[in-house]
Amino acid sequence: MSKFPQVLRRVGGYNIDALVPDAMALRPGGQPGDGMNLSHLLVGSEGTLAYSHAIELKLWPLPAKKIMGICHFPTFYKAMDAAQHLVALDPVAVELIDDTMLELARSIPLFKPIVEEAVKGEPAALLVVEFAEEDEAENLRRLARLHEMMSDLGFGWDKDQEWTGGVIDAIDPSLQARVAEMRKSGLNIMMSMKQAAKPVSFVEDCAVELKHLADYTAGLTEIFEKYGTRGTWYAHASVGCLHVRPVLDMKLGADVEKMRAIAEDAFALVRQYGGSHSGEHGDGIVRSEFNEVMFGPKMAELFRRVKTLFDPHGLFNPGKIIDAPNMDARELFRFAPGYSVDEFPTQLDWSAWPGAAGGLQGAVEMCNNNGACRKLEGGVMCPSFRVTGDEKDSTRGRANTLRLALSGQLGPEAMASDDMADTMKLCVSCKGCKRECPTGVDMARMKVEVTALRTEKKGLSVHDRLVAYLPDYAPVAARFYQLANLLQAARRHIPVLSSLLEAVTGFTARRDLPKWSAHPFRDAEVGQTQSANARQPVILFADTFNRYFEPENLRAAARVLDAAGYQLFIPETLDKKPVCCGRTYLSVGLVDKARQKAQDLVTTYLPFAEQGIPIVGLEPSCTLALRDEVPALLSTAEANKVAEYVLTFEELLARDKPELKLRETGGKALLHGHCHQKAFDVLRPVETVLAELAGFEVEQVETSCCGMAGAFGYGTDTYDFSMKMGSAKLFPQVRDAEPETIVVADGTSCRCQIADGTGRQARHVASVLADRL
Repeated sequence: MSKFPQVLRRVGGYNIDALVPDAMALRPGGQPGDGMNLSHLLVGSEGTLAYSHAIELKLWPLPAKKIMGICHFPTFYKAMDAAQHLVALDPVAVELIDDTMLELARSIPLFKPIVEEAVKGEPAALLVVEFAEEDEAENLRRLARLHEMMSDLGFGWDKDQEWTGGVIDAIDPSLQARVAEMRKSGLNIMMSMKQAAKPVSFVEDCAVELKHLADYTAGLTEIFEKYGTRGTWYAHASVGCLHVRPVLDMKLGADVEKMRAIAEDAFALVRQYGGSHSGEHGDGIVRSEFNEVMFGPKMAELFRRVKTLFDPHGLFNPGKIIDAPNMDARELFRFAPGYSVDEFPTQLDWSAWPGAAGGLQGAVEMCNNNGACRKLEGGVMCPSFRVTGDEKDSTRGRANTLRLALSGQLGPEAMASDDMADTMKLCVSCKGCKRECPTGVDMARMKVEVTALRTEKKGLSVHDRLVAYLPDYAPVAARFYQLANLLQAARRHIPVLSSLLEAVTGFTARRDLPKWSAHPFRDAEVGQTQSANARQPVILFADTFNRYFEPENLRAAARVLDAAGYQLFIPETLDKKPVCCGRTYLSVGLVDKARQKAQDLVTTYLPFAEQGIPIVGLEPSCTLALRDEVPALLSTAEANKVAEYVLTFEELLARDKPELKLRETGGKALLHGHCHQKAFDVLRPVETVLAELAGFEVEQVETSCCGMAGAFGYGTDTYDFSMKMGSAKLFPQVRDAEPETIVVADGTSCRCQIADGTGRQARHVASVLADRL
């Protein structure tokens, strides 16, 4: 039994030492009499020995009270050396986060705030030490001892010498949960590298005794350097099982050769320190062929005999643990030999990613199949999957369809095919994946490319034209608002007209279209020039929807900003027409038209952005398009400059915290966040403004997309789906709100959906504040 590593984490081969009487007592954590329990043999067998109809598990109560100390280290080696000392404090976990993971997490919207709050300076590594005693006071005492131990080891913020690290306390349960979530997402964070080479899993599961951990990791680093690469590190330092992945490009034959060479050298190093090459993830394809090397030929033959006894016909998960294929067999790879993507012109800027089609290939291949988009609770992603439960309607399903289409595996012109259109149909461009996908897959952006190709090939329907050209015909339609509103109302009550308009326009008669305002907003209402007074100048970005359908919101915003001490104005454009973000054109694939609108907008706003003047908008999708789609359309320094000074209405107020003299404060507000507010992390300023400036007790609706998504909810073939999305979470919470509770929603589509689904009238924050002036 000496061939079996004496470490806490190991599942390599079959645990046949568990069949030797009392041999289990020799294993870490073992007790006398533990031998001859066949369940130990099945653990780690990866389904190769038996199927289970029922499993009885040993459970442990979840700790009610926890506390964390986030230990910062100036070098990776010192962090690994410290682990053996920190475990003496009896923590429930000591988890590693390396500097690569921190750097990548800072670029992911979901994790950036966590890094900013929990990390001090630029550490080479963190060890997150967690205590979970029932007595809260004991947790605090252990945290204090952690500080003392770190100081005794030479680490502390108060040291006189060059920066040596220290401990950040995480006492708030919310911070603890967010730090733990970031660590649990370590793999996906590492896979968010925007380059062809990615961290590859094949030596990520080795485990050694803690006394060898620092030297083992140093040796493994030397192996990586020998083959011209580096490793990413995270996970379970307390048990010596680190998840390390060399960075390789598995499309390249040379890097495949490096993979085998690194594996052979790495496993030899593990043997040198008496560790396990398979700590907890199992042998699988990548490690099974090394079992004979790690355990010896006699033990490997015993593994084969065990397999034969349990599964004489080799039916249970063949090719694992014994009789495995070579770990570098290219036919098993996701990217088989010959995998390639043809070049073709794309519409948006994908230069941040590698690969063909201007980088679109690399952006699509960022999906590593982690399945975070298949969740049913929490966050936004992925609203369509939450309704259908169909893989096709998840971010992952769409990304894999795109990857197969780009690489020619779905036939010619697959990107513009009916099947691709069907795959993208229920994507509501919520951008939940942009924020919540750990690898940053932005399906809304990719949908623009697909829609543009299809529009080029198939043309536009009447419905598409009515949606796209709204900013162009709105000024004319607004002049005849009575006729337009009468026609809209008539279609709900005259069946023949209803059926005819549905067939022609594609807009469902089961939902009222927004009413045109009798008094659309005019730029002259706030002035079109920057005055020379001492007030801080602010540009008001008047979007099409608020301008022509809900102008009272723009007037309310003007009143609030004026009362807050800002000098508001709207610059005059060269063609005297209102600026437009171009979103309606993008939604149907008219990218050139959207680009023209974006360029006009940038030309208008650039002189003021160069003066540092904020550009403030009310409609989240339009305002945030200036930060996202406009720079992607234009790929210019000027567009980026304008984007730098774009703020939502609440971001400006939350940043400056002006003194607003409100005649009334307090009350309850139920806040529904627009998907793009969540995607760009600008919902917190909304809560801040409502709570701190207006004194509201704010409750946020825990929901995904409301389901309206611009024109999506008005479609004859998407109306039912839209209402299902709203019914999942949003409608019940709004209906349950007390009558005196103000329902707040900044998105014009969100307000329409709430009205249609609940009968409650939601309001923009600007309107709420203006009523209290």
